[in-house]
Amino acid sequence: MTDTAREIASQPETWAKALTVDGGALAARGERVLVLGCGTSWFMAQSLAELRESNGFGETDAVCASEFVPRRRYDRVIALTRSGTSTEVLEALRRLPEGTHRVAVTAVDGEPVDDLVDERILLDFADERSVVQTRFPTTLLTVARSAYGEDLSHVVPDGEAAIRADLPADVSTVEHLVFLGTGWTVGLAHEAALKVREAAQAWSESYPAMDYRHGPVAVAGAKSLVWAFGAVPGSLDETIRGAGAEPVRNGFDPLAQLVLAQRFAVALAEHKGLDPDRPRLLTRSVILSQP
Repeated sequence: MTDTAREIASQPETWAKALTVDGGALAARGERVLVLGCGTSWFMAQSLAELRESNGFGETDAVCASEFVPRRRYDRVIALTRSGTSTEVLEALRRLPEGTHRVAVTAVDGEPVDDLVDERILLDFADERSVVQTRFPTTLLTVARSAYGEDLSHVVPDGEAAIRADLPADVSTVEHLVFLGTGWTVGLAHEAALKVREAAQAWSESYPAMDYRHGPVAVAGAKSLVWAFGAVPGSLDETIRGAGAEPVRNGFDPLAQLVLAQRFAVALAEHKGLDPDRPRLLTRSVILSQP
């Protein structure tokens, strides 16, 4: 078993541990908050921002760290960085004005991000050997959802079911994957599409669900799988089938739905003769000589 597959399978265990973590630094009711990240962490920032604001904790923005410009005032900035070393995240933290409360969510102790923040949530039990992130991002969202008061008693059982479940299609018949979300699951859809690109070097896309009809559906066909995360309107299935594609739905929690998508990405990689532990052109952390 590859490291990636092993870490995918470990997620119910890391989620159970996440439910015991104090995520109060992610709540900060009433504060104006920005969430930063790169790659996977940017997509998780999008999900976290929507979860925080929709649960009534206050205005929350999400920005890709490489695009951060310190124009707006924030009470608190939350940096998501598995490695604690990503150049763009560190540079964004350095550019924050005095008085901004800085928080990092990371998987590694003693890295440069520690010296740039006032508070840290360390998820070292969810760290990964793999370049391709799987359990760290879902674990941090479990911490966040718990901090925002959600009942997550179903999450671990759903994760365990997603590990055991059959894949929704034969990977040999699929050439094109589309992931759709709504609300906080739009970030999950982007993350699922990224896993397919990283692990399997395959054609994948992601969209807010109802925007899929505004052009992207035009490229769907008989070898397309269109995957719904969360409360995606059922009316889209008719559109998807009309394009000749196959819709994918299940009743799992969205994080468990992502586990199934991660498993599909690994299976597709192996079908293509690729090693998901060694993704093309990628490293565990992007460290730039010049920002």
